[in-house]
Order: sequence, then structure tokens, then C-alpha cells
Amino acid sequence: MSTPKHRTAPGSSYFVTTKCWQGRTVFQVRETAEILIQTLFEYRDRNIYLVHEFVIMPDHLHLLLTPSHAISLEKAIQFVKGGSSHRIHKHRGQKIQIWQVGFHDWTVRDYADWQVRVDYIHNNPVRAKLVEQPQDWPYSSASGRFTLDPTPAKFLELFSGAKAQEALPPTPGLKPRPPKEHANVVPKRPSPKSTLAKAANL
Repeated sequence: MSTPKHRTAPGSSYFVTTKCWQGRTVFQVRETAEILIQTLFEYRDRNIYLVHEFVIMPDHLHLLLTPSHAISLEKAIQFVKGGSSHRIHKHRGQKIQIWQVGFHDWTVRDYADWQVRVDYIHNNPVRAKLVEQPQDWPYSSASGRFTLDPTPAKFLELFSGAKAQEALPPTPGLKPRPPKEHANVVPKRPSPKSTLAKAANL
């Protein structure tokens, strides 16, 4: 059975989950978890992708990353899984299946969506009752041990733009419009010319 293709677009950021083979707790061992971290950041330093957030759980991995424009999401995850498998095999002196075939991904839509994924990653060890605080889990970006790539500017710009529009005072003489049903849709800001034209016609 062929692995389904993942829809990717240059410049997109993704929340990715990939699991260990048959639920094995491969990364319960400190050495293997550290090998995965080293692999993850080595390919980041080779400009394969940007690493924004991550957490290594005993039997799976969550990532928030942005592949480079020349690399597909499949290829980026292949580097992580293939590279870590090779190094773990070399370290152990034996070959065992590390990763389950394929992975799950979610394309991040906006800043609110981004923040939901960050919170999920940070709190995953807490929900699993492995630690009491997110920063206590050593194999997570929440630990403060790692230099991460920042939130993509497009999400921050969209977020700050939405905030600025909320702060705009209503135009005198016009009734305020009722709020839209879809809160995640950011309305386009009218240009100064169009605003002046409307005011002239009042």
C-alpha cells in the first residue's frame, strides 16, 4: 500500500506528529532521545528546515517546523527519521525498526492556530504525567535548552494587523457592523483613498 502524499506549499509551517514502530518507547532511553535532538538540529543547521518547537515523547515526536523552499515536507521528515534511525542503529550496534511508516501533519493557518500548536507541544509531557511543568521535560523546546527559530513573520504581521483594526475608532455617522460569524477571518483594511471617497459621498 502506497503512502499518501501530503499537500505542501513553499513557505508553509506545519505541526507534525510521527510515531515509533508499534508504540515502542524508543525515546524513553536518554541516549536515543539525545541522538534524535542532535539529528533534528543538524539538518536545521544545514538549512533543510526551521525548527520552531518540538517535544520528544517516549513513543512519538511532535514538531512545529517550516521546510525550506527547496524541500518538501516529506523530504524534511525523511531527513529527521532516516538520519536518527541510522545514528541510533550505529550507537546500539543493531538494527531495529524505529519509526512507524508515514506521519500526520497540519498546516498552520494563522497566529491563533500557531499558538494552539505551541501550547500542545509544551504541555504534552504534563498531560502524560511525565513532569509537573512543561520546562521540566528535557526533550522539549519548552525546556529552554535549545536555540529555536522564531515564529514566522507572516503570522505575527497578521496578528498585529488584526489587533490594529480592532483599535480603529468607528467612522462618525456610520453604524457599526455586527461581528462576523467567523472570527478567524481577518477583514481587509480599507485604503486611505477608499475611506476618503466614501466620506465624500456621505
